[in-house]
Amino acid sequence: MNEQPISVLLVDDDQRFRQGLFNLLTFYNQSNSLAIEVVGEADCVEQALKLTNQKCPSLILLDMELVGNNGITALVRLKEIDYIGKVLVLSAHQEDYFIFQAMQKGAAGYLFKTCVATQLYEAINTVIRSEIYLPAEATSGFFRCFQANSDSTQQKLHELHLTQREQEVLHFLTQGDSNEEIAKKLYITLATVKAHLTSIFEKLKVTTRTQAIITAIKLGLVEIV
Repeated sequence: MNEQPISVLLVDDDQRFRQGLFNLLTFYNQSNSLAIEVVGEADCVEQALKLTNQKCPSLILLDMELVGNNGITALVRLKEIDYIGKVLVLSAHQEDYFIFQAMQKGAAGYLFKTCVATQLYEAINTVIRSEIYLPAEATSGFFRCFQANSDSTQQKLHELHLTQREQEVLHFLTQGDSNEEIAKKLYITLATVKAHLTSIFEKLKVTTRTQAIITAIKLGLVEIV
């Protein structure tokens, strides 16, 4: 057991899942298999950033779905505040592109929530050693996505017939900007933003902003920064 406990921040919008993680980490600690101290819990990006600044955790266990935002945004914001610890993503999303995006934005590892009970111990030990952790079943898909990402993005944009302006609106949409914020950044009217969103929804075959964001990420249509 390490003399210096691994300080951990739990970031997930599901309180019951956070409690389950806490119980599992407590078991590791009490069984002398892994020295861990949970220093805080958060359910949104802003709270996670605040606790990161206050507690300086050496490890963050991060969900991809958070209150009002997502894990990709959290990874970007953590990089902006020069967080030097490790981030292990725990997610229900098993799609290749979600894994690719998370790793591209700074995650040290990615673990499916369905595998937490059996793989969390190994995942934590791996990322704390400054190594990359990916489930065996996700590795080949991740590298296929990595190789295909650049060429396929332009092809998909062409197939969907998204205009340059629609691509810009979609980009800001995935950053969590409101219609008013998009209008201000692009120097267009609110009505024009709404018209572009209507067109984007039709081309992506979705009906909500959340569906549009998820579809855009899955298809690799946007770069979240």
